[in-house]
Amino acid sequence: MTGLIAGLAVTALALSACGGGSGSGTAGGSGGDTAKKVTSIKLVAAEYSKDNTAAFWKQFAEKYKAKTGIALDVQVVSWDSIDQQSSTMIQNNNAPDLLNLNVYASYAKDNLLYSADEVLSAEVKSDVLDAFVKSGTYKGKMYGMPDLSSARALFYNKDLFTKAGIAGPPKTWAEFEDAAKKVQALGDGNIGYAMPLGPEESQGEFSIWTFNNGGDWKADGKWAINSAKNVETLTFLKKLAVTDKVTQNNPGKTNRAQAFDLFKSGKAGMVVGFSPLAGALDEDKKVNYAVAPMPTKEAGGTPQTFGVTDYLMAFKKPGNQDAIKAFYELYYQKDQVNEFIKAEGFLPVTKSGIEAFKADDKLKVYLDTLPNVHLTPTDDPTWDKVKLAVQQNLGAAVGDAGDPKTVLDALQKTAENGG
Repeated sequence: MTGLIAGLAVTALALSACGGGSGSGTAGGSGGDTAKKVTSIKLVAAEYSKDNTAAFWKQFAEKYKAKTGIALDVQVVSWDSIDQQSSTMIQNNNAPDLLNLNVYASYAKDNLLYSADEVLSAEVKSDVLDAFVKSGTYKGKMYGMPDLSSARALFYNKDLFTKAGIAGPPKTWAEFEDAAKKVQALGDGNIGYAMPLGPEESQGEFSIWTFNNGGDWKADGKWAINSAKNVETLTFLKKLAVTDKVTQNNPGKTNRAQAFDLFKSGKAGMVVGFSPLAGALDEDKKVNYAVAPMPTKEAGGTPQTFGVTDYLMAFKKPGNQDAIKAFYELYYQKDQVNEFIKAEGFLPVTKSGIEAFKADDKLKVYLDTLPNVHLTPTDDPTWDKVKLAVQQNLGAAVGDAGDPKTVLDALQKTAENGG
């Protein structure tokens, strides 16, 4: 997810209420105004994979048209550009009816979105995992309807561990550092840890580590980006890169896909990954790997799992409410939502989905922790801009001249100033 799949460069700008409708027809529906019922709606969807995303939405649109008589116009957009394209659409008063993105709260704040109470059945909402209901809720109402999810875990190369004399996956940061040094010492181009703190998803990599040090982005409802725990975490990551030299060159400019490629090449001892990486490794059959919970700062700590979900949000437009309801009703049928998630290699967003996925033993490490995953504060409208600032600036902290506290202090100011 990127959100989930790829980190996004979010341009969250002040937005005004949307107007206009899609199509025309007989009277009915709602959306803030008395309006004619729509004959078509538009979905702007993020491209999770070239092989599956467009194909899924094509067959879904056919089923939706057959069931409702309403056309579903789908525009699949790369994660590299979906933020800018969707922001431009909304600024130009031309929002899609539905948008697949990993931020929503700034749109909810500006009263652009339908809440779940308006378009989602109580049955579906009760099936959505509580963690994702919470992350999709702004000021007591759910606006972010999840489409799929991921949870991160530690991948390690079993062959490199054996060569380096490492008995098993590290459970503490001290053990992690020791293991990384031993793999690095093997030479031959091997590195201890592939660290992606580049502009794609540095907020994800940092979250994974600081959650396992008792840190977080917010505390008691207030921004805590430059907390002592967070500074300690970023200082540790810099130590791995600059002092220990157990990472690839320029981790502050390395994106997740590049880190994954290093691990898939068999030259990285460890990387933080998720189920799509496991799928790629299983297909390639080149790396003998295993997956373990993240190490914690202190011995005996309970590993925290960083999770990500993306959303299918619905924009208020005259006459489109009934069409939106029908969309969600069809999408959240188990054979639809789970089919999409399985095709893309991700994890479920519903309680029934966890039951359906349990048959796959390789997903156990993720599914066991999914109901209690720790997420970024997507329910705060300021997060849209904070995330962009993190992506642009956090990587500098792990360079030779980087100063973790200075970087986090600046990000804290960005958050306190509303982005």
